[in-house]
Amino acid sequence: MAKPAGCLLLLLSAVYGGMTLLLMLARKVADRTWPGSGDLIRLYGTRPLRILAMLGALGMVLPVMGWPSDLVGLLRHVLALGMIGVCAWLLINTTLAGRTLVLRRYDVTVADNLKARVMMTQVTMLFRVVWVIICILAVACMLMTFERIRQLGISLLASAGLIGIVAGFAAQKSLATLVAGIQLAITQPIRLDDVVVIEGEWGRIEEITLTYVVVRIWDERRLVVPITQFLEQPFQNWTRTSAQILGTVFLWADYTIPIAALRKELKRVCESSPLWDGRVCLLQVTDAGERTLQLRALVSASDSGKCWDLRCEVREKLVDYVQRYYPEALPRWRAKLDLVDSAGPVQNE
Repeated sequence: MAKPAGCLLLLLSAVYGGMTLLLMLARKVADRTWPGSGDLIRLYGTRPLRILAMLGALGMVLPVMGWPSDLVGLLRHVLALGMIGVCAWLLINTTLAGRTLVLRRYDVTVADNLKARVMMTQVTMLFRVVWVIICILAVACMLMTFERIRQLGISLLASAGLIGIVAGFAAQKSLATLVAGIQLAITQPIRLDDVVVIEGEWGRIEEITLTYVVVRIWDERRLVVPITQFLEQPFQNWTRTSAQILGTVFLWADYTIPIAALRKELKRVCESSPLWDGRVCLLQVTDAGERTLQLRALVSASDSGKCWDLRCEVREKLVDYVQRYYPEALPRWRAKLDLVDSAGPVQNE
């Protein structure tokens, strides 16, 4: 018994070493044809391929080990389950390597990252669907290796229609959510890192799964939204076609405010700010009330974060400008008082 065990260990060591050499050669060839792919082979392929090779070697030598037939049958079954699991592992790792290779071509850290975010969202969502399918198929193949379960499935085949109907009703919402996730990956009303306003909250899309979406709100909270809501309910997407955005600043001032001077000051503020992208800088009177004028400053920035900071800067500097040079133009009340003395009424303003 000791001799076969020693031969088995020697065989496994030889298979392990041979597979290591083959993987080293494969990494060198891959790096020459596609730089950087060798690291992906080492990261995603080394372990499953080594295990798969050793399991295959064990399966080939089991009949000549001289062990009892019952033990050999049990070991073959265990090896079959292990090989199915390792094959599923290898397939998932292969998809991970493919996703990494695709996403390496796109940089989401640049300012204009629309195309990169489109690809990242599509690739991530579609590969998650592939992973779910691989896991389901692997579990199904494992179950089919058990004779009793296989016979049970054949006996229940006649009632499969009824079972399918019941399961369909039970999983209706889950299936609808899964289909919504696939639809979201294809139509892409949202993408990773999109700026959205949903449920009255402003934030960025941080994570998209097949069932829910995580929105990182500006104050570092996380809003978890069912994925169906993005297909059934309206929401705002500020970066749907471009990260560029317009921002507004409203001021209320007295009728004596010099519009031309304030417009000139707004132009100076925008030109001196690194947050302004040089596209839009306008000042307009949008309303004339009973006591004040409503002024709207319209400015532009390359993304929503810079736009918010630019709006705050413009608001602060315009208010400071009015306070410093035209304090009489700040909003004020006018009243007419009638004073009565012994000589009669006297009117004052």
